[in-house]
Amino acid sequence: MKLQQAIIFFGIVFTVYGLVNYYIFRRVVSIVPDNFRTLFTVIFIFIAISYIAGRFLENYWIWYVSDFLVWVGSFWIAIMFYTLLCLIVIDLFRLINHLLPFFPSVVAGNPEKAKRFIALIVAILVFVTVVGGFLNTRLITTKRYNINIYKSAGELHSLTIVMASDLHLGTINGKSFAYNVVDRINKLKPDIVLLAGDIIDEDIKPVLRDNVGEALLELKAKYGIYGITGNHEYIGGVNDAVDYLLKHNVEMIRDGYIKIDNSFYIVGREDRDSKRFADYNRKPLSKIMETVDRSLPIIMMDHQPFNLVEARENGIDLQLSGHTHNGQLWPLNYIVGKIYELPWGYRLIGNTHYIVSCGVGGWGPPIRTGSGPEIIKIKLNFMK
Repeated sequence: MKLQQAIIFFGIVFTVYGLVNYYIFRRVVSIVPDNFRTLFTVIFIFIAISYIAGRFLENYWIWYVSDFLVWVGSFWIAIMFYTLLCLIVIDLFRLINHLLPFFPSVVAGNPEKAKRFIALIVAILVFVTVVGGFLNTRLITTKRYNINIYKSAGELHSLTIVMASDLHLGTINGKSFAYNVVDRINKLKPDIVLLAGDIIDEDIKPVLRDNVGEALLELKAKYGIYGITGNHEYIGGVNDAVDYLLKHNVEMIRDGYIKIDNSFYIVGREDRDSKRFADYNRKPLSKIMETVDRSLPIIMMDHQPFNLVEARENGIDLQLSGHTHNGQLWPLNYIVGKIYELPWGYRLIGNTHYIVSCGVGGWGPPIRTGSGPEIIKIKLNFMK
């Protein structure tokens, strides 16, 4: 990542993160007994900075201490998020009550007792939500599509694609997770496996330490395993990530294409954040497609599902994307739905089929409340 971009990006992130934590601290510390406030403050600060400290420590010292900090901090992100939502709702009610009093006398007459009762309810709600979201990340489903492409693929009449995006392999999604995903993919008996970006979760050092990519060597498909870069490969260092994946059974397609068995094409685009994080201008799709035989079926991977019309204008038959996680944490899925034309699922626009996966892994907290983890199985039928 470029230094200037890193300063701006992380500066904004840390500022927002710090303000949210300060807001939660000020609201919660008021109900902590005086003789426990110092201890509470120390514990709160430790938890609040644990994710940042763990990620920073990974750059210099990959050990169980950094793992512990990242895990604690990851859960805190989810706890922080849902605590913030609860506090905002409570403050809205307090504002309404200030303008138009409606709180019952039992609340108005004993505010300290009411605060502690509400804090208990919030704690239970947040705990249940986070635990449920954590269990949900273990429930990987397979979503199936049957799609007709009205083109000839030579002697090939159908193709079974298994696509997975957003594995985010690293400290949180380690070797056992990777083997689980690989086993599920192999059981679907794919002709080809496509990994649509964010295969590596930022810094590659935890992946190297635990040799997480060892699992990728077990992937089996007649026509091979292909991947593209996502924004997290760029955040963590794209060249190291790509080199590692190339050594572990994944052929990376970077602003180019591969013609397979003289029957169909796989087009792979560089992530659209390549300019932002590495000063690399990805090629226009029209440039990549200049020498592609458009009479054959064309499948394209583009990590971030922006500007869908571009695929349609360039004769792409099937675009596969990820990145959105469908918000990952409810209710962020509603916000994601306003940002992307297709935030999750399938759509046919003109002659181009689009599939956006919410991903099989996740970033940050190992929590999913906006959607479940998924692997995509596609049966492509080629029809003249």
